[in-house]
Amino acid sequence: MDLHCMAQDVLRCHVCETPVPPMHCDTCHMHLCVVCVGEHLLDESKEHKVVPFKRRGSTTNYPKCPRHSTKQCELHCENCKKAICVQCVSSKKHKKHKIVDIGKSLENKKTILRKDLKELVKIIYPKYQDLTSKVLVLKEDLKKNTSKLAEAIGKHGKELHKEIDIAIKKLLSDVDEITFKKYDFLCKKEDEIKCSVSEISRSINNLEKALNSDDFSFVYAFISRNDEFRRLPPKLTVSFPRFIPQKINKDQISQLLGSLSTVSIPGKECYYQMGSPDVVSSPQVKPLIDESKIITEIKTEYGESNVLCSVSCLSDEQVWTCGKDNILRLYSLQGKLEQSVRTKSGNEAEGITVTQGGDLVYTDSYEKTVNIVKDTQIHTVIRVREWIPGFICTTSSGDLLVVMVSDDETETKVVRYSGSTEKQTIQYDDKGQQLYSSDPYPKYICENKNLDICVADYYANAVVVVNQAGKLRFTYTGHLSSTTLPFEPVGITTDSHSRILTADWNNECIHIVDQDGQFLRYINKCDLNHPFGLCVDISDNLFVAELYKGKVKKIQYYL
Repeated sequence: MDLHCMAQDVLRCHVCETPVPPMHCDTCHMHLCVVCVGEHLLDESKEHKVVPFKRRGSTTNYPKCPRHSTKQCELHCENCKKAICVQCVSSKKHKKHKIVDIGKSLENKKTILRKDLKELVKIIYPKYQDLTSKVLVLKEDLKKNTSKLAEAIGKHGKELHKEIDIAIKKLLSDVDEITFKKYDFLCKKEDEIKCSVSEISRSINNLEKALNSDDFSFVYAFISRNDEFRRLPPKLTVSFPRFIPQKINKDQISQLLGSLSTVSIPGKECYYQMGSPDVVSSPQVKPLIDESKIITEIKTEYGESNVLCSVSCLSDEQVWTCGKDNILRLYSLQGKLEQSVRTKSGNEAEGITVTQGGDLVYTDSYEKTVNIVKDTQIHTVIRVREWIPGFICTTSSGDLLVVMVSDDETETKVVRYSGSTEKQTIQYDDKGQQLYSSDPYPKYICENKNLDICVADYYANAVVVVNQAGKLRFTYTGHLSSTTLPFEPVGITTDSHSRILTADWNNECIHIVDQDGQFLRYINKCDLNHPFGLCVDISDNLFVAELYKGKVKKIQYYL
């Protein structure tokens, strides 16, 4: 019988299997009886630590020194965070380092571990258990809410269908009524014509009898009715009703059906930090400076005859530009023209942007296309009808936002594209009113870091900001502290702290507002001359394209 396999067996010496051994070697993790201790210590390959059984595990298990193989590390270098032996202390490597007993260092480490364990057990673990419970409740609430939403939408849909059915029945009833009236009219006309036909037939018979008769009195008694019959009835014309279907507007249908309230779905950035004295706070927002300064000034080929309209950062050292010709130009910060791209159609580009992958995208308002430049090859990715694409931007998700004006210049909308697929249209507020002016004047666009969509509406003298779902958040109409002329926003961009910067072409300055539309500051001390296009690089440096001077200025506006 194997004694070690017995369920109720007692502890035994690992050498001779004597029950209840009184000693233990902490180095070898072996139980030992008194007799076997001496034999065990004869093994000189290790430094054995034999202690009473009740004190097993209390001896520090010193590691071997990697540099001096015969020594054990009984010390700890606090600077190098390494265990060392006595011989290591004399080396130059640990000169002037703080050396402590390894037992003390171990105890300090265990103190930290005990603190971590206590926090995990007492605070963090219960918090996660509580969060798990809340998630389960929220999942159940989500299911219930989804059922309620589906029921409410279905009910409203049935009511809309009912109203549509009633309207259709009314139209069909009108058709029946019109048809009956027209049919009755035609029947009366038919009876009148048949009566005339009968009279003509009778007159023909009488005329034939007169021609065949030799009776003088009978022939001369015949009275001709040809003059009467020559007057034909009025020409019969009947107009038939036509059905003129109302053009189906998907946006109006959506408005009739209703919409879901805006909700936010937390992303990675929405994690929160539990309070702890050891946690270092995140960096503060870069404060704005009173006097912005020009870092670099790029002289380009643009000027009075070919104004500079847009600028878009490819990197911290390169910017794409476009004006009123058909050439897109890439400049370095030193003003060197590094690349030129002629538009596919030979028309001027309306708006430009750079994708996350570094490709240039531009709109062609004449061809009604959106085009991407890849390795000097130009590919048309979007083509629209009845709308004219204007200014454009790339979103954090890789989508494209394009401002479009209708062919008849009565409507403006913002369309989100994923590749060539239209995903979203933003055109009306909650009251069904147009969000943007219909005039084809410049409407630059950008996406904020909080996913708001910002449009600088020049003709409306306003910056219109909607959230990701297209719901109006606020409209910024300028600040009257120092500007004297009407606010005329053109270029627009945002920085890493969701501040919105827009170029006020009329007052030759840049407005800086926060993500909620509150005015923060002007940039008006950098000798700006009709600032137009704007963009920021990854370090929040501002690039300003001057319309007539053809210069791009790199400006620092924060500390």
